[in-house]
Amino acid sequence: MDLGLGGRGYLLTGASRGLGFATARALVDDGARVLVSSRSGDSVDAAVASLGGAPAAHGRTADLADPASAQDLVTAAVAELGRVDGALVSVGGPKPGSVLDTDEADWRDAVDSVLLGTIRLVKALVPVLGEGTAIGLVLSTSVRQPIGHLAISNGLRPGLAMTAKALADELGPRGIRVFGLLPGTIATDRITDIEAASGDAAAMRARTEAGIPLRRVGRPEEFGRVAAFALSPAASYLTGVMIPVDGGVTRAL
Repeated sequence: MDLGLGGRGYLLTGASRGLGFATARALVDDGARVLVSSRSGDSVDAAVASLGGAPAAHGRTADLADPASAQDLVTAAVAELGRVDGALVSVGGPKPGSVLDTDEADWRDAVDSVLLGTIRLVKALVPVLGEGTAIGLVLSTSVRQPIGHLAISNGLRPGLAMTAKALADELGPRGIRVFGLLPGTIATDRITDIEAASGDAAAMRARTEAGIPLRRVGRPEEFGRVAAFALSPAASYLTGVMIPVDGGVTRAL
């Protein structure tokens, strides 16, 4: 299938590694150009180099918790790419913990980055987007069912999913699509760190895989291909939806 990505430009946050980088890789491999960002300058530089550098890939260091970052990123994307046909908004997972044991300060920090950071970026993007463009939010299966020991994610991700649904209504008349992606357990560095922190990474991986219908965790490139398709013109009638990429672990409709 020709996704129609040739020559198009995309802004991706949290994309120096993991799910964001996998999406950038899929976009570039299909002919798109990207600007990737994350909080680590070294990680951004390494990601851009891995993607082949200019003109296919550009990078910026940014922290979406900083209110100035959103407009700075959009301005850089327009300058480097010449056009912005969409964005994948991914923000690092908030601090783990239970509802009762999580400090209020951790909730506030997550609201600033995960919730408000996303909304600021969308507001900055909309003026430069035209008909046929798309915004994808990287969320979590916690949109539909809570994940143990991830209270903040369980609280904020469903709110962002409903925000995406509302944005699909608001922006649909302008030809701008908005959707969410709900990754399950994907073999990223974050998952590896969580498994290592459990004290027995192999046992934790085995327990996780036993609960997944496909009996394995996902690979980043499997998520990246789905995200690239959803951002592409090939998905031109897809908006307002939450797309699980989870090996079937979400049992809800």
